[in-house]
Amino acid sequence: MNKIVQCVPNFSEGRNLDKIETIVSVLKNKDGFKLVSYEPDADYNRTVVTLLGDPVKMIDAVVEFTGIVLELIDMNTQTGEHPRMGAVDVIPFIPIENVTMEECIEYGKIIGKKINDAYQIPIFLYAEAAQKSDRVSLPNIRKGEFEGMKDKIKEENWAPDFGVAEIHPTFGVIGVGARIPLIAYNIDLKTDDIKVASNIAKAIRNSSGGFSHVQAGPALLEQRGHVQVTMNILDYKKNPIYRIFETVKMESARYHVEVMSAELVGLLPKAALLNSLRYYFAVHNLKFDKEMSLDDITKYAIQYLQFRDFDRFKIIESYI
Repeated sequence: MNKIVQCVPNFSEGRNLDKIETIVSVLKNKDGFKLVSYEPDADYNRTVVTLLGDPVKMIDAVVEFTGIVLELIDMNTQTGEHPRMGAVDVIPFIPIENVTMEECIEYGKIIGKKINDAYQIPIFLYAEAAQKSDRVSLPNIRKGEFEGMKDKIKEENWAPDFGVAEIHPTFGVIGVGARIPLIAYNIDLKTDDIKVASNIAKAIRNSSGGFSHVQAGPALLEQRGHVQVTMNILDYKKNPIYRIFETVKMESARYHVEVMSAELVGLLPKAALLNSLRYYFAVHNLKFDKEMSLDDITKYAIQYLQFRDFDRFKIIESYI
């Protein structure tokens, strides 16, 4: 049986579309895996790439992709809303079918060594691939971002897992990880007041007493003219989307701010949507069919979870 993983490299350019096309071109039309999507965001100044397929065949292509990013992005001049520590900021491997987490950890170690050998870019292993307890959390590694990493990496406890204790001067460092499917989820608020988004993010994130397995912060989307509560749901089985969405609506009400819509960055498992739709069907006293089609799942997700820019191809099962 074929091994299928999801790999989601994030790189620190979301504005120059010509540059983005050049970078992702090395991932197109490859044997053994598919470039499912690449989603640039100008406000975050970041592009999220989603690959699906044979992990072994992905590795050399992602190493080549990293080399193109090295040529085209200088982190000394890069700015954006999203925290970042490298031109390619993260490369996570996620088991999807016929692959164990242990194998994904090994893929992370292989690509980390190859990238460091080829380009002398320091690598930090995170999440399930972490070799130290304080590197499980990606925000903990990323704290200080590119600018702060110049000094941080020289501290004894922050020596990289691959490479010398010195950042690449234009690229920075990369976090390479293995993890369960993470949901990159943003909720749009009808205000440009960043304090409102900050207060709501504080109410829902784990680090300040909110939901376990949720990382959240505020973001101002200048081009759209509103703020977001931007988050990663690290375990959707323990914290379903609906629960977080409804909590954000409840918290927004105290500021008399409307929740406009929500967005997903990258893919998510069908089960994550069914888990939330089951709640809304119960609220409206509707019969729930766990075998509903992907098209129906998509329709109801837009209706109840207010997703924008969403279709069935945001669901992993559309590809396998």
